[in-house]
Amino acid sequence: MSPGDGTVVPVLEVGGTHVTAANVDLGGRALREDRLFREAVDGDGSAEDFVSALVRCAARLSVRGPARWAVALPGPFDYERGVGRYEGVGKFDALRGFDLRAALTSALPGASGVSFWNDADAFALGEWWAGAAHGHRRAVGITLGTGVGSCFLRDGRIVRHGPGVPPDGRVHALRYADAPLEETVSRRALRRAYARSTGQQAPDVREIARRARQGDRAAAGVFAGALRALGGVLGPCVAAFEPTVLVVGGAIAGAWDLVAEPLRAGLAEAGGVRDGQLVVTAARQPAEAPLLGAAYLATT
Repeated sequence: MSPGDGTVVPVLEVGGTHVTAANVDLGGRALREDRLFREAVDGDGSAEDFVSALVRCAARLSVRGPARWAVALPGPFDYERGVGRYEGVGKFDALRGFDLRAALTSALPGASGVSFWNDADAFALGEWWAGAAHGHRRAVGITLGTGVGSCFLRDGRIVRHGPGVPPDGRVHALRYADAPLEETVSRRALRRAYARSTGQQAPDVREIARRARQGDRAAAGVFAGALRALGGVLGPCVAAFEPTVLVVGGAIAGAWDLVAEPLRAGLAEAGGVRDGQLVVTAARQPAEAPLLGAAYLATT
């Protein structure tokens, strides 16, 4: 099977608070009928509640069995075995040691099997295959939300090691100011920084972004500080890996007007932008890319 043979792949993409389902038309490099469905997921709920949410969402798709489903979800997860490794990450603790492959294979519509893929890898491949990184031989994808996801690509293949590539290609393993990067760049980090700056109870990131656009200096400073730090950490990686595009997705990237300038500044200060060779851009298909990428990975 190849990603251009007209096959339709049913896909689920799991985030920290939701699951999205769609049928991906491989030949068209697009969602079938341009439709996707979303269901809320409780990251603190039981494994049974988690599976039920995924199955409810999947049931809204038109699936002709037998079908091999593709599922994109965040780590730590044993993608080969289909078993959760979550512990102390603030979500999905109930999936630790849980055989999600067995549970979904028996419950998803028409499922003859289920493959699992890292959500950041799927996002980057989706943007390379049919988005902002299309046509680039070397690309880096970053997702910003509950944490920092990352993927390094060369000719459409995931690179785990080599010059500029952090351990296993995971930027979240890097450090900033003697602490894990996600203590500065993540949903919880932005909220915590705003609370410390204002003495107020922290609203969600979307509200912080709204306040920044309305002239709230503390809110603007939270975004500027976090994204400049991210650029500083990414700069040496980008300088050594030499991608021609850096694509940013995830919920926080929805505030691209607040993200782009400090991120580019941090990259430049750290030597990551040379002679205008690096395009730094928001995802072209922020909602669809992880679904497209998971389908691509499942069929190559």
